[in-house]
Amino acid sequence: MPAIHGLNHPLAQDKITRLRDRDTSVTDFRRLVKELAIMLAIECTRDLPCVDYTVQTPLREAVGKRIAPTPVLVPVLRAGLGMVEGMLQVITEAEIGHIGLYRDHDTLTPVEYYINTPKGLSERRVIVLDPMLATGGSAAAAVDAIKARGARDVCLAAIIAAPEGIAKMQRLHPDVAIYAVAVDERLDEHGYILPGLGDAGDRIFGTL
Repeated sequence: MPAIHGLNHPLAQDKITRLRDRDTSVTDFRRLVKELAIMLAIECTRDLPCVDYTVQTPLREAVGKRIAPTPVLVPVLRAGLGMVEGMLQVITEAEIGHIGLYRDHDTLTPVEYYINTPKGLSERRVIVLDPMLATGGSAAAAVDAIKARGARDVCLAAIIAAPEGIAKMQRLHPDVAIYAVAVDERLDEHGYILPGLGDAGDRIFGTL
């Protein structure tokens, strides 16, 4: 079973503390999400496949490495969009798909309303972006949809995860590695992460 990969770096912990603060402005919240996405991008690409690539330096020829094939980013709409810019700062040639899911507030089950992904997912690393892994329902549904399109190498990048969501993902998708900056205490009766940071989508887009 893939491990849960956490970010214990002091800079990451400082940023997530600022992110939790209810007084953090929309502008600063977006910036912090972007910065944490950059750090997550480095973590979830450590084992990307590479091929030898020859370049001409100013002094001589050198054999280096190039990433191949190109990874795919799939943000879960809408909150996952806030992580795309940061990911692209590091994974500059990534292609981007989108999957639209919303959580029914009564049943807490995900409802898919849109999906569009690049071709050739079966040979590429697909990184699902969702800032909050809460019940795990939306993340599991997103991975279901991506695997149905042929993806075989999938990981999930989240900023905050709840134990309940991690357990569900490990039960339904034991082959999917989870990368999270923090693992919080639990979910409340409404399915929100505690202590969490509120609704990530509302705080990214200023729709509080």
